[in-house]
Amino acid sequence: MAYDAIIVPGGGLDEAGIPASWVLPRLDAALEQAGQAILIPLSSGTTHKPPIIDSAGFPIHESVASARYLIAKGIPPARILLDTWSLDTIGNAYFARLMHCEPRQVTKLLVITSDFHMPRTQAIFNWIFGVAPQAIPFDIHFHSVANTGMDAATLSARIEKEQASLDSVHSLAQRHTTLASVNHFLFADHAAYQAGSRPSVKSPAPWANSY
Repeated sequence: MAYDAIIVPGGGLDEAGIPASWVLPRLDAALEQAGQAILIPLSSGTTHKPPIIDSAGFPIHESVASARYLIAKGIPPARILLDTWSLDTIGNAYFARLMHCEPRQVTKLLVITSDFHMPRTQAIFNWIFGVAPQAIPFDIHFHSVANTGMDAATLSARIEKEQASLDSVHSLAQRHTTLASVNHFLFADHAAYQAGSRPSVKSPAPWANSY
């Protein structure tokens, strides 16, 4: 099936600034499905730990690291759209819609993420891409890849955290049904985007991206 754009939500970097071992299968799946689609790797980073710094002292955006991986595999840079704004999965969806998909009028979308991350990702993208007003109708498809790169205990903890966060997403989606309301929630209430506030590693917001 041909898609207008393939979206890969963020999942973190390793200490060398390379996409995490559980993110690489997402990028590889995007390469397999690419065709002539635009590729949109997402995420600026996360608020739960300091950013990885390059040799010049600048933070490495996850979307930039993912783009480098895709380019090394043969995707032309002009077909890759970066996200240097989002800090969690809700932000992934919000900025993908408003900064790329609507302006470019790309409507047939494939979202690729890991099995453990998929239920919350699907709920968030259906919510954010479905709120009014819609300049264009979206046709969103989802593809999950196997969980790799983490031990059984870590994976179990992440699945449990994902489920708890999913419950919060369902509640948020019921309360915020327009772009204006979502915008207000993100920039007035969400600790990752609210001015003067950042969640600590020990006390993240309940809707924050657990990767």
